[in-house]
Amino acid sequence: MSKHIAIIGGTSGIGWETLKRLKSQGHALHVACRSSEKLAELDIQPQLFDALSPSSLVWPEKLDGLIYFPGTIQLKPFHRLTAEDFQKDFQVNLLGAVAALQSALPALKASGNASVVLFSTVAVSQGMPMHASIASAKGAVEGLTRSLAAEWAPVIRVNAIAPSLTDTPLAAGLLNSDLKKEASAKRHPLQRIGSPDEFAELTEFLLSDAARFMTGQIIHVDGGLSSVKLF
Repeated sequence: MSKHIAIIGGTSGIGWETLKRLKSQGHALHVACRSSEKLAELDIQPQLFDALSPSSLVWPEKLDGLIYFPGTIQLKPFHRLTAEDFQKDFQVNLLGAVAALQSALPALKASGNASVVLFSTVAVSQGMPMHASIASAKGAVEGLTRSLAAEWAPVIRVNAIAPSLTDTPLAAGLLNSDLKKEASAKRHPLQRIGSPDEFAELTEFLLSDAARFMTGQIIHVDGGLSSVKLF
């Protein structure tokens, strides 16, 4: 059955794959992002939204789902991180999501059975060097996920996906050589990095009625990195 779904971001990587997948299945997509050029090929006219300075958004009377895609990868040693670095990561990953969710809340409530999907990172549960800022921001996203799942039940479900390194434009600097790709793959028990289409499939599932008994979950999709150690 066709659903009305709000998508924040979605013009590259996991977001783009998800957007194309949902569009092909006939869902009504209400997109808010920084640039409209790429969406023209899907005949989508988005609202303009920048997570660094969120503007007010207008939604239909009813939304069956919302996905928040904006994210950052800012990897530095702790002693080189500035307050501005932390503020940017929190603004894009947490406060941008808060602004989008608050604007969409009346429409999500009107659905009576809505689903929200947020994104965390494996670095919250698996300590990694040079991830202090992004892990802190995404840790806040996980706290928000569980808090809203409790506050909005049973009308709105809220879950988060926690990926490890995925082959997206955002991660291009970490995967810009065969040597880097091979080294990253070997850190995962499944010996590879993630693909955007895998996360698009999971996001689609979480929005669907098939996931109607799931809420407050942080779903680790990381090739076993957070839970498996090979000796």
